[in-house]
Amino acid sequence: MGNRGMEELILLINKLQDAFSSIGQNCHLDLPQIAVVGGQSAGKSSVLENFVGRDFLPRGSGIVTRRPLVLQLIFSNTEHAEFLHCKNKKFTDFDEVRREIEAETDRVTGTNKGISAVPINLRVYSPHVLNLTLIDLPGITKVPVGDQPPDIEYQIRDMILQFISRESTLILAVTPANMDLANSDALKMAKEVDPQGLRTIGVITKLDLMDEGTDARDILENKLLPLRRGYIGVVNRSQKDIEGRKDIRAAMAAERKFFLSHPAYRHMADRMGTPHLQKALNQQLTNHIRESLPALRSKLQSQVLSLEKEVEEYKNFRPDDPTRKTKALLQMVQQFGVDFEKRIEGSGDQVDTLELSGGARINRIFHERFPFELVKMEFDEKDLRREISYAIKNIHGVRTGLFTPDMAFEAIVKKQIVKLKEPSLKCVDLVVSELTAVIKKCSQKLSSYPRLQEETERIVTTHIREREGKTKDQILLLIDIELSYINTNHEDFIGFANAQQRSTQLNKKRAIPNQVIRKGWLTINNISLMKGGSKEYWFVLTAEALSWYKDEEEKEKKYMLPLDNLKIRDVEKGFMSTKHIFAVFNTEQRNVYKDLRQIELACDSQEEVDSWKASFLRAGVYPEKDQAENEEGTQENTFSMDPQLERQVETIRNLVDSYVAIINKSIRDLMPKTIMHIMINNTKAFIHHELLAYLYSSADQTSLMEESAEQAQRRDEMLRMYHALKDALNIIGDISTSTVSTPMPPPVDDTWLQSSSSHSPTPQRRPVSSVHPPGRPPAVRGPTPGPPLIPMPVGTTASFSAPPIPSRPGSQGMFANSDPFSAPPQIPSRPARIPPGVPPGVPRRPPAAPSRPTIIRPTEPSLLD
Repeated sequence: MGNRGMEELILLINKLQDAFSSIGQNCHLDLPQIAVVGGQSAGKSSVLENFVGRDFLPRGSGIVTRRPLVLQLIFSNTEHAEFLHCKNKKFTDFDEVRREIEAETDRVTGTNKGISAVPINLRVYSPHVLNLTLIDLPGITKVPVGDQPPDIEYQIRDMILQFISRESTLILAVTPANMDLANSDALKMAKEVDPQGLRTIGVITKLDLMDEGTDARDILENKLLPLRRGYIGVVNRSQKDIEGRKDIRAAMAAERKFFLSHPAYRHMADRMGTPHLQKALNQQLTNHIRESLPALRSKLQSQVLSLEKEVEEYKNFRPDDPTRKTKALLQMVQQFGVDFEKRIEGSGDQVDTLELSGGARINRIFHERFPFELVKMEFDEKDLRREISYAIKNIHGVRTGLFTPDMAFEAIVKKQIVKLKEPSLKCVDLVVSELTAVIKKCSQKLSSYPRLQEETERIVTTHIREREGKTKDQILLLIDIELSYINTNHEDFIGFANAQQRSTQLNKKRAIPNQVIRKGWLTINNISLMKGGSKEYWFVLTAEALSWYKDEEEKEKKYMLPLDNLKIRDVEKGFMSTKHIFAVFNTEQRNVYKDLRQIELACDSQEEVDSWKASFLRAGVYPEKDQAENEEGTQENTFSMDPQLERQVETIRNLVDSYVAIINKSIRDLMPKTIMHIMINNTKAFIHHELLAYLYSSADQTSLMEESAEQAQRRDEMLRMYHALKDALNIIGDISTSTVSTPMPPPVDDTWLQSSSSHSPTPQRRPVSSVHPPGRPPAVRGPTPGPPLIPMPVGTTASFSAPPIPSRPGSQGMFANSDPFSAPPQIPSRPARIPPGVPPGVPRRPPAAPSRPTIIRPTEPSLLD
């Protein structure tokens, strides 16, 4: 080719394909290659076998190629084959290669005609091949057989399009000569993804099987139904030759003889046949790679940069070096501590944008979930009043009390303080659960060393469990301290004297009307389909009302619901629903929205539901009590209270409210501080200062730093990919960009591919009356009269005139057809003046043809449109 660097680049691209396939990815690089497309029994496999010179592909009726075969042909002094899935095994018997292809196909697709898009990678070294990379794709089929699904046609079509849609892939469209080229599925699919024809090469097979008196000369000369890169004809072995084990070299000699002896093809015999196809594909693939070099270089560079960080730790790593193991252990434990601290304290790098995690979730537990649990304790008004009245009566005993007993206040307050234990311990459990999840996420970076990851998780989780016990003990101690002494001299406590006055003030006190408590998107879930179905609105919760708008701009208000007499209740989500639902209803059995007694509000997560519930509690909308509790409370509350007892109950109720508010405020403040100090900060210090010592004491360094098999394989493959990419960049840098390659042929009129097959003639069949111009001897093109007097040279322009007259120049052919209405089908489309196979050195048609415009092409719509 005159450019050894380009030849080496084809080999390098083969290396890259192997490296990417072994890792199970393509690194987002579309490497230049040739995809072989055609219908069943079009001769695709025979063409590939002719390239190799060996029988090595499966044969049979129906669909035989059921998985893509990536065939890498490499010129070598020795002849053997290698499969990517059979590493380090060389196949010298090509019958064994065929059996291996069949076995590997059946392994993935089954034995009953199933298909798969997973490719088989085969590399063939031979002195009889040129460097090529081809993909043999399953044949286009219409009717399913065996275990094939009913949509087999669309599955194969999608698989083929997956390969040929890449801009870096040349398309080898194989069509048998004994079928109408205008109906070629291969050319139609190529046209879909390559409308300009920049990547499509036509191959015509079975030229020897055409009906007597017909030929494909006009097709091969790229006159009728032209392609930009033209067509190349080949003659494969027949089924009888294959069954008779006819040698491929003998078949190629017979192919050469066929083209030299056939009167319609002898003038272009040097541009036909398998050897020329192989050379043309090698040259076009080389040129295609050269055109793709700028984009390929930039992609390679971006991939190398993306791999740099990941490969950096592998470059100097030696699995058996104890100093490296020690260093790696220290670095990983240190990084584990840094990651844990970042997840708890928050950081600007590697922020999770999909969900809350780590410190953010713990913050939510502290300031939303725990206060919600505390507020839930406050709404049981009837039970509290009943307990106060019983306490007052029991303290007075048989006597009738004149004054409000402070012992009743103390008893009720202590009972309320004890109730704080359950939500406080629940808060600790939630934090422990979140810390455990953080530890698991941070330890994922240690997955290269399974034993180290397992021990780290075990040691840190055990420490967290130990701190959990101490934290709970401390929380219970705080509550016991509050129980030990009821401080009625607290500055925020209202005292007995102000209790009644405080009650009056509380009844008159209203929240700030315009105070916004929460905003967010919610779905009204129980609107019927007749009225539009479930819809999402922007909700705004204030101290007095719940409003919803069309969107967050809050310009178009849909409704405003006052909070008076509202309560919330849980709703079970539907069988197929992924939403979490709660409902808002009116305690007086009134409709809350249109004809709905309750509106069901849906959120994406349970955490969001809990957060909205806490907001409603802040607005004074409390959860509904169980029905049984309501009935019980109603029955027991029917006892009558005299005015003096009622006044005493109201006084103590206000005192309890005041003191419990002080305790709740204190607990809400101390809980996060206690958990942070005893559990979270202590765990951070443990990881930084003691984890390494615990790891050394739990197991020896060798077992801790033993790599997993997957990690060792991944490291090797990652390094191989990295070095392959670096080598590719080096070789691309050495390629001479001044090398002259064959230019792309000019565009042709290929609109025939878009027309329906019903308007296209059978181009291979050339009846004498419809093809030859007037005055042209009709019998000279058929096989029976014998060869013409003198074969036409390859580069002459006589392709536009009758071949049997060798002395006629091209311009005379013009004048002979000066009649605009005489036999136009012999005239090719205007741009296709030289067949694409003509070497660059051959001169083009002389420009002295002024009469060309007199040809009226609209008279030939059935051939070129």
